[in-house]
Amino acid sequence: MTEHLPPLDKLDRAILRRLQADGRETYEVTGEHVGLSASAVLRRVKRLEEAGTIARYVALVRPESVGLSLTAYLNVRLEKNTETHKRNPMDVFRAAVQSWPEVVECVSLTGEMDYLLRVVVRDMAHYSRFVLETLLKHPSVQDCKTTFVLDTVKSTTAMPV
Repeated sequence: MTEHLPPLDKLDRAILRRLQADGRETYEVTGEHVGLSASAVLRRVKRLEEAGTIARYVALVRPESVGLSLTAYLNVRLEKNTETHKRNPMDVFRAAVQSWPEVVECVSLTGEMDYLLRVVVRDMAHYSRFVLETLLKHPSVQDCKTTFVLDTVKSTTAMPV
């Protein structure tokens, strides 16, 4: 991905909105909606991919449809002091998070806590096993606080372009 992304014009933004709504829409249909030929849409999409504006294409799976009915947000605080021969606790934690399938999102935070994890699990027993046997056993983790999702009011992957 390039460091400096080229500016997006009105047509690029319209194409991105269409792709975010339906990534499998044909270039012909997209072109009809944005006022371009299919080949012009293709050229623009290729340019957006090469520039890194379009990072990748995915299928969005509804968690409930695959048996994942519980979502929790976990605020995690890491240990601050470590022996000098050990690796940085944040580096160790970041590497571990990559291997935990229950964690679908992890962001670094300002403030009291270091990270916010979005965790998707089957049920409370699955959640409990993840926290007790994985998260809290990790050597870098000092503390965690959990908030459970009662209802999803809005969930989107679309960027406001």
